[in-house]
Amino acid sequence: MAIERVAILGKGAVGLLYGSLIEKNLGPDAVEYVMDDERFCRHAGEVVTVNGEPCRIRTIPAHEAEAVDLVILAIKAPGMPEALDTMGRLVGPDTAIASLVNGVTSEERVAERFGWEHTVLSVAQGMDAVFIGGELTFSHTGEIRLGAAPETAAGVVERVADLYERAGIPHVVEEDIRRRMWVKLMLNVGINQVCIVYGGTYGTASAPESEQNRCYVAAMREALAVARAEGVDVTEADLMQMAQLIASLDPNGMPSMAQDRINEKPTEVEEFSGTICRLAERHGILVPTNQWLYRRIRELEVGFGIAR
Repeated sequence: MAIERVAILGKGAVGLLYGSLIEKNLGPDAVEYVMDDERFCRHAGEVVTVNGEPCRIRTIPAHEAEAVDLVILAIKAPGMPEALDTMGRLVGPDTAIASLVNGVTSEERVAERFGWEHTVLSVAQGMDAVFIGGELTFSHTGEIRLGAAPETAAGVVERVADLYERAGIPHVVEEDIRRRMWVKLMLNVGINQVCIVYGGTYGTASAPESEQNRCYVAAMREALAVARAEGVDVTEADLMQMAQLIASLDPNGMPSMAQDRINEKPTEVEEFSGTICRLAERHGILVPTNQWLYRRIRELEVGFGIAR
């Protein structure tokens, strides 16, 4: 059964980027944004633009939502509890679920609530989307990598990939998606955290022999060591590929955490250095760069007035 109706939770950079592609190629009836009722009221009347054009995709409150064919989670990790509650009205017996939440734990939380049968593992990478002040800009759409968990039912990944194909969303079906998720985590541990701490961009973090670049690579190498201790075959070649990917992006662009600094929003630090530090302790691995980045990001959040 082909996927015809998509609901996206998360109207930030990633959600707007991929939602706009679905709307452009499949029409406005194919996709909608769904918010919990409180958030919907808070954002009522806001005008959002995508590369200068008003977003034409409808947004509905959770109490009006009905089951759809595919739910895409494009939220930040701190919003998972509310998102899982909102999903309750969207998930029917045959609803596929794809999480684009950063880190390597969101699908487990989804499956605890809705089961693994229709849950696919996913990462979004390579986009240069920036969302500040209600304006999304991007020149690179990036791509979604997806694959099956051991308990994912046959055909679910193929249904989601077919939707992405029809919607014009670049994607790759991975044989070993868990490895790809760890490669993306390694990248985020470096580029996201260094850019928020230093107030940097893709360009400043990629500058050869700079302090930001040294910190960025060191953080990734620590994540690589932890991945291997977890039994995931992440390699130096993967690190080099990710560094080249970042260097190919708009040098003035910035990852989501750097945008959190500008917008003074809660960050995904627990999904990044928080995960690396916890697992490193379990395996007896030293991760001083990630420990330092974790402390600095927590200090920044205190300055934002975010209670922890």
